[in-house]
Amino acid sequence: MAKKDKPIDLNNIKPEEKIKYEIAEELGLINKVVAGGWKSLSAKETGRIGGLVAKKKKEQKKVPS
Repeated sequence: MAKKDKPIDLNNIKPEEKIKYEIAEELGLINKVVAGGWKSLSAKETGRIGGLVAKKKKEQKKVPS
């Protein structure tokens, strides 16, 4: 049985997920994600987001607090 996707509440996102949504917005893909979920993205789009998430996390580790 397929899992039903819940509507995305952009005001109630876990902090670790927030970065994905920010990058999707920067790339102009947020409307596509909200409408169809992450599965609606192509492999190229998903890979681009994943790469940018990794890059941002790496940069955050370098910055001394």
